[in-house]
Amino acid sequence: MVDSGHLVRVLDNLSTGKLSNINPTFLSDGSVDFVEGDIRDPLIVKNCVRDVDAVLHLAAQTSVPLSMQNPDFNNDVNINGSQNLLNQSVQANVAKFIFISSCAVYGDPAYLPVDEQTPTNPISPYADSKLQSEQACLSLNKKNLIQSVVLRFFNVYGPRQGLNDYSGVITKFIDRIKQKKPLTIYGDGSQTRDFVYVKDIVSAILLALENDNVNGEIFNIGFGKKTTIQELAQTILTLTGSDLEILNLAIRQGDILHSYANISKAMKHLGYKPKFTLKEGLEALLIKNCLLK
Repeated sequence: MVDSGHLVRVLDNLSTGKLSNINPTFLSDGSVDFVEGDIRDPLIVKNCVRDVDAVLHLAAQTSVPLSMQNPDFNNDVNINGSQNLLNQSVQANVAKFIFISSCAVYGDPAYLPVDEQTPTNPISPYADSKLQSEQACLSLNKKNLIQSVVLRFFNVYGPRQGLNDYSGVITKFIDRIKQKKPLTIYGDGSQTRDFVYVKDIVSAILLALENDNVNGEIFNIGFGKKTTIQELAQTILTLTGSDLEILNLAIRQGDILHSYANISKAMKHLGYKPKFTLKEGLEALLIKNCLLK
């Protein structure tokens, strides 16, 4: 964002992120104003959205398993937090609100590849909370209270992605390789996903931000190609020259079996064109993790 000439204010409670992820030069020269706080806090949010042109809402509780274990917490962050951010943005006359949603709203989709007309069928509290927040954004757009765009991300990966019990599969695979432990897959590995590199995600956000002809619209943001989890694991093992085993565990409740995106709408109306194949993105990530030269 800064490289594109924008001044950025970041609101984060650092529950999963790290301040060190922000280039210290941006903090010192004023390009980035960092505020530690929670999107559920009305006063902090009110102060943060004052005098800003656009809000990019990426804050969320993103774990499907955690949402199953603690739906009240999930809904408080993802529904109440989003509503608070929306309300404060409307009151501050913010011009544009971009909501980052998830392919999880489709559940196990009625057909593949998934386009924006695919019926939504959330099968976890996480997915349901994303869908409810989408509807809130689009409702305010329809009432001309704020211009909003919804971006449904598929499986994002890239440098500085946090590692915890609920991390994405690529982050977990890389950590297991570092520890020289077998890679673990929930289910038989035939599940399909659409992995999209973080630089392509940034490109999509900027395109949505700068295009006033897409307000009130929903866009799938992925690479547009399916990969099985078994194929993913084998690709990472091959790239790193590792002979570690792959262990299959019981499938988790709330996990979607098959998902990959039809991105033709984003390509046509946003001008979105992902550049990083899975192999290219993985190579860049493995180099960052000193697992590939």
